Amino acid sequence: MSETFTSVSQDEAGFRERTRLSFELDADICVIGAGLAGLSIALEAARLGASVVVLEGRHVGWNASGNQLGTVMPGFALPLTELIERIGLQHARELWALSKEGAEFVRANATEENIPGIAPSDGVLEVSNVDAGDRLISRLQMLNEDFDTEVEGWQVDRVSEALKTERYFHGVHYPRAFQVDGRKYVHGLAALARRAGARIFEDTPVVSIDHSGIRKRIVTPSARLRATHIVLAGNIHLGAPLRRLSETLLPVWRYAGITAPLGELLHEIIAFKGSVMDSDGVDHFRIVDGDRLMWESPETTWAVRPQRFAGSIKRRIRTIFPQLGNVEITETFGGATGQTVHGMPQIGQLRKGLWVASGFGRQGMNTSAMAGQLIVRSILWGDERWKLFSPFELVWAGGATGRVAGQLVGIWGRASSAAAGSLARYRERARVKDRKREARLAEANRAAGTGPRRPPPGVRPRPAPAPEHAAQDVKRAAEPAVQDEGVSQ
Repeated sequence: MSETFTSVSQDEAGFRERTRLSFELDADICVIGAGLAGLSIALEAARLGASVVVLEGRHVGWNASGNQLGTVMPGFALPLTELIERIGLQHARELWALSKEGAEFVRANATEENIPGIAPSDGVLEVSNVDAGDRLISRLQMLNEDFDTEVEGWQVDRVSEALKTERYFHGVHYPRAFQVDGRKYVHGLAALARRAGARIFEDTPVVSIDHSGIRKRIVTPSARLRATHIVLAGNIHLGAPLRRLSETLLPVWRYAGITAPLGELLHEIIAFKGSVMDSDGVDHFRIVDGDRLMWESPETTWAVRPQRFAGSIKRRIRTIFPQLGNVEITETFGGATGQTVHGMPQIGQLRKGLWVASGFGRQGMNTSAMAGQLIVRSILWGDERWKLFSPFELVWAGGATGRVAGQLVGIWGRASSAAAGSLARYRERARVKDRKREARLAEANRAAGTGPRRPPPGVRPRPAPAPEHAAQDVKRAAEPAVQDEGVSQ
């Protein structure tokens, strides 16, 4: 089933009913922020019988949550090897298992019955920009044996069959990972939460929070709300009342573009039907609407109009797949994610009744769902697995200096990756040339008859000397030759 990105809502009438909070209200749980995390919390809480209210300063999914590619797979923004180095193998396994539960939460909700037009499809392929065959084997073994994750290693030739480009080498295929229409998912999640009993109010920014006492007080421009628990799920946009929390996140913008229809040529060049991402986190793309290409651009720590990235996206596509030519970008979109200094999400209780769910980075689909489950089940059931995230504390992200440093690190990382990729491709071309030269030389030798010669017909080949005779022959060859038998010594 093809996807369509012309509409962001499958239930427009429902969204018109979501108005600004204009009356006093009490609830068990108040969620601040109507992105992926906030709506996952609202849906889980409402399903488990709690009264829940969501306050959104703008509208549902207005930022990164409503403007992403919809790839769902286990893991975190922090690479797995670094996660193990920081907290150990057993602790890392427990966190990885939680990330898989988050992915399954999305899978259970993202069905055509729940969200018409969501168009789920399986398979995510992570390709390497350098020849990493040795590292690939150890990684596959670790994912299979230590983390119980179904993965397949793809050799270079198989990657080349699926993606007609010289830029990629080996690949790791996640057959259980999947993708959905990301922009429809966030609005479908809101519709599911509403049907479960959650109340969502848009255009309702939070002016102040009083988190003392059993019943917390939340003030908005037009009304007040009281709740036993408050969950801060507003990412970098929590605003003045929670400025210090917002400053623990580095804002990173990522923009995507969708091409005009490319016809059958697109399928000849890109035969893989799932999402593709490179190992350096620079390029992320997949086919949508049958014959259009959706491509995510490199990151930036400064906000700009999405249209300004159309040229950058076109250049990336032309660099990876020059056969497509100068494609036309018909739509651009994007938003800001909050990235923590340590690369792991912020999930847990700041103080009694005050919770945080943010900092998901580029792995927001599964980790935001996981956060919703952990927080709600702790509030309602006493489940304390959220404490597995305790080693990852709130760390100041450096303000404007941190953003400049983040931008420079990103530029340096992309430049280093490009240099390493160019060197790897040069070596691969040299190996191919050597193999071709050796093949031509062998063929020329065969044609010229310079290979091992057979004796003429009727002539028996001389047998090889026995080892002891061969030693005597060598000894005689080393002695001085006798000039003439008739000459005395």
